[in-house]
Amino acid sequence: MGDSTMPDFDWRAPKAYANIHTADRAELAWECLRRDTEYHDHYDAVTNPNVSAPSAFRRRWRLIFRS
Repeated sequence: MGDSTMPDFDWRAPKAYANIHTADRAELAWECLRRDTEYHDHYDAVTNPNVSAPSAFRRRWRLIFRS
């Protein structure tokens, strides 16, 4: 995952799942997505603070960005 701006975490640690029983669908989806190395690689490739997420990235990961 290189020098990704996304935080690293220990997915084996019980505290990583402390709120899993109260999570909604979006929160559960994020828990899965943030563990996906392909997502991290693609995110790193398209991350630029001056450009919105390209449509191919949004389609590939089925993301909706709300303002």
